[in-house]
Amino acid sequence: MAFEPPRRLVKALGETAPDGDEWLAELPDAVERAVTQRELTVERVQVPGGRSSLVLLVRRADGTPAVLKLAPRRARPESEAAALAHWGGLGAVRLLEDDAAAGVLLLERLHPEVSVRSLAEAKALLEAAGTLRRLWVEPPSGHVFETVAERTGRQAAAMAAAAGDPDVAPLVAGALAAREELLAAEPERRLLHGTFRQSKVLAGERLPWLAVGPDPVVGECAFDLARLVRDRVEDLIASPSGASITRRRIKRLAESLEVDQERLRGWTLFRAVESGVRALRVGRPRDAELLLEFAGWV
Repeated sequence: MAFEPPRRLVKALGETAPDGDEWLAELPDAVERAVTQRELTVERVQVPGGRSSLVLLVRRADGTPAVLKLAPRRARPESEAAALAHWGGLGAVRLLEDDAAAGVLLLERLHPEVSVRSLAEAKALLEAAGTLRRLWVEPPSGHVFETVAERTGRQAAAMAAAAGDPDVAPLVAGALAAREELLAAEPERRLLHGTFRQSKVLAGERLPWLAVGPDPVVGECAFDLARLVRDRVEDLIASPSGASITRRRIKRLAESLEVDQERLRGWTLFRAVESGVRALRVGRPRDAELLLEFAGWV
């Protein structure tokens, strides 16, 4: 089928894809195979879509609306499929069918144009936190999900390379020290969404709000909640009271989800610095500036 991949996806892959990667070039053929094998009718490509996968709104042979998602292997589609299967539609989009080895998932259709982010901030945080709570379950026995220690270990190694930059070195040092302390004694090990934020929670039919797009990981709940703390970071930075709002948000979210406040603060720091350093590395200085200023408040 003829289609234009969303510019957001093309740009993101240009920043992150390894040299010689052909996934984007092979995408039209992969879409054609996935659609033909499942007897799907394509309505449209979802735009702006994600940064690591192509999402198409489709209908199955019986007319049921669904979503077809294609992702490269480095995006760990098999891990996403395993997590969605384990959640079984409780708090997350329902997995209808998968060929994770080919990077293809067929998912329940939600309302992609309506996310929790469309709500007023206080209501959005409340609904997002309630959705996140439902996802924090015991991982399946013998699971093969990455752990928080493993994921942040890779990230820490990449962050350490930025320690020579005097502008970011103090934040990097603080974030790395916080990680070491947090991993010394994890309070629990749960299946986590891994990349949770307001835009990852969409309106549904079965339930008002359902999570999508996990990059699942096993570890403590504070790690998952930390990404939500910095949602709408642009608005926080623009506010003259952004620092105090951030600290109140950490306190409120920790209390509402019964997470230790200091552990949430530590993971919020680590994840913000890691994202900021990564933004610098791939040439997004404006994003890096926002994230690192935010980290300085934490």
